[in-house]
Amino acid sequence: MLALVATLSFNLESASAAENDWYPVPDKMMTRWGKQVSPDNAWSEYPRPQFERKAWQNLNGLWDYAITAKNAAKPAEWTGKILVPFAVESTLSGVGKLLEPDQSLWYRRSLEAKPRDGDRVLLNFEAVDYHAVVWVNGKQVGEHIGGSTAFSFDITDALKKGGNELVLRVGDATGGAQLRGKQTLNPGGIWYTRDSGIWQTVWLEEVPSAHLTGVKIVTTINPAVITLTPEVAGAMDASVRVTASLKGRQVATAEGKGPIKLAVADAQLWLPAHPNLYDLNIELLDAQGRAVDAVKSYAGIREIGKKRDADGNLRFTLNGEELFCWGPLDQGWWPDGLLTPPSDAGMCSDIDFLKAAGFNMIRKHIKVEPRRYYAYCDRVGMLLWQDQVSGGTGKERGGASLSPKWTHLRPNPEDAAWPAADHQEWMKELKAMMDELRNQPCIVVWTPFNEAWGQHQTMEVGRWVKDYDPTRLVNIASGGNFWPVGDIADNHKYPDPGFPLGQDRFNDDIKVVGEFGGHGWPVPGHLWNPDMRNWGYGGLPKTQEEYEARYVKSLGVLVDLKSKGISAGVYTQTTDVEGELNGLMTYDRAVVKIPAAKLAELHQQLGEEIKR
Repeated sequence: MLALVATLSFNLESASAAENDWYPVPDKMMTRWGKQVSPDNAWSEYPRPQFERKAWQNLNGLWDYAITAKNAAKPAEWTGKILVPFAVESTLSGVGKLLEPDQSLWYRRSLEAKPRDGDRVLLNFEAVDYHAVVWVNGKQVGEHIGGSTAFSFDITDALKKGGNELVLRVGDATGGAQLRGKQTLNPGGIWYTRDSGIWQTVWLEEVPSAHLTGVKIVTTINPAVITLTPEVAGAMDASVRVTASLKGRQVATAEGKGPIKLAVADAQLWLPAHPNLYDLNIELLDAQGRAVDAVKSYAGIREIGKKRDADGNLRFTLNGEELFCWGPLDQGWWPDGLLTPPSDAGMCSDIDFLKAAGFNMIRKHIKVEPRRYYAYCDRVGMLLWQDQVSGGTGKERGGASLSPKWTHLRPNPEDAAWPAADHQEWMKELKAMMDELRNQPCIVVWTPFNEAWGQHQTMEVGRWVKDYDPTRLVNIASGGNFWPVGDIADNHKYPDPGFPLGQDRFNDDIKVVGEFGGHGWPVPGHLWNPDMRNWGYGGLPKTQEEYEARYVKSLGVLVDLKSKGISAGVYTQTTDVEGELNGLMTYDRAVVKIPAAKLAELHQQLGEEIKR
């Protein structure tokens, strides 16, 4: 594999364009990281930290773009330049245009690829919202539906010597059964500006004809074992060698063709306070035992579970020890990039703030972040509850066939009736998210539904998720219609937290408050749009002191609920988002409303277990 590193050569014409070919959309809210973005530095980091190769090239930068009628042919003329990987509606794209459901967004760039003889060239998209069709030199090389997860096409056979043309067409209805989270055609309230087209990194990598395509990693703590199941293409009877090391010291090695087990002596477990990660070197061997492909990965040895406390309440456990999950609802939206953080540093700064504020968990709310986000949570020790991106119609969206009656945790819930094709697509995208994130030690809970938004076939979905990934807990419907499947009963209550305690039907579930708070505080000069409805739950306070007092009161209610059997609290939310002013920071991240050190001190009353 080492011989392959220098063989991949690309002429990335658009990426080297002069900066005066692009500028952010003027007179829009920007973060300090967004102000540093240029065509030469837009998301230049390696995008797949848990499956890393050396032979890769970044295709982010300036591309040609055009917007046409939905079914129009490839444009004869191009409108201008767009900065990839920022959505066309965003400030940092340099375009700032809304893509309508009856339109198509087109991209074009040129590249020159010279792979080593016998190797393959893979074109990778980390995320494109929503329906993408890709051509190389006029030959269609692939099509993908789904706006939140990565996909890849082998473009080797479409390449030619010299210049090549790469063209992409994207459609995005932002409606119906389509999975879209908080995006809407009419922003306001809890719904935000739509996000269309390429919104995460585009990149090329070179692989040998026989190569690793993925790996599944599962860990146990007693005994401490890292089990890897490699996935291979182009080799019928390949052998794989795995070496594990910790802080530069080799601790285990094993070789095999199926699941490969590495027993780790004196294992250092992964915990929020001690996020120990074992580096993994994974090599594909030929019949002579020579490495023909190699990737780098890592693993955190940890187990998430549940057990009853002295009062009979089910509690979360991490590595067998009781755990109280305490964190914010995190939307992951940005004023300058929408779903795309302006930079890796900006993205990580949110996590750093929450860690310093004494949170041990983040509920990632109906969004899938760039893979580097999860790798950073792994590295710094931040637990994650991961939502599925919602689709269909929810309580506020209408539509009887796709939206059930919302009953929270009350008895006799109703499921929506989804057409078979829509359910199949929903399940496909759920599986794609779980496959993409399956190896992240930080993720401890999957949440398929939120507040009955598109909630359907609940029992079937819950059983499938539990069977597909038995290593994590399942919160079937955060604040939505409760069905007895999975591990968690989740109530939403604003502004102060609450839960219908004393009901025997929740005896076999971990009880949590999956949303509360939402105390708003407007900061002049840091509002997305001063002329729109700017709001927070419970109405906006008159003073900073009143705002902080509301936070302290809600926290005190949560402390009391913890003593009565509640095992987690999720505060709404990390930042303001558009007209929602209930963040701990302003939307541009310029103002912290309550200092991190003060928050950390307040959070100590939740107990020592949030520090472990």
